[in-house]
Amino acid sequence: QVQLVESGGGLVQAGGSLRLSCATSGRSSSSISMGWFRQAPGKEREFVSGINRSGVGTYYTDSVKGRFTLSRDNAKNTVYLQLNSLRPEDTAVYYCAARNYYLFSTLARDYDYWGQGTQVTVSS
Repeated sequence: QVQLVESGGGLVQAGGSLRLSCATSGRSSSSISMGWFRQAPGKEREFVSGINRSGVGTYYTDSVKGRFTLSRDNAKNTVYLQLNSLRPEDTAVYYCAARNYYLFSTLARDYDYWGQGTQVTVSS
């Protein structure tokens, strides 16, 4: 029922910025819990950021606090992840996910819908 499409990834030098988008259909992104995950080569998928159904608060893993910002545009049914001050260790495929529950989760297995991912590569 819910479809997610990520975009906005690309190549960027260390210290640069990108804005990732997650376009949703079937439901409003504000009515379900949303999360962003990333997976680097040879590593497990890890939680990056999330927002509960209420949309009141946003949540970030410690390694990205102060650098990444989660936001939404309800009119466009789109959520965004702004990536600032990027580091080489941020290089990964970034995935948008949605969950049919009012609370977000840091566990990938708790999500019901996934996008196809967008590659972020940070050099130097």
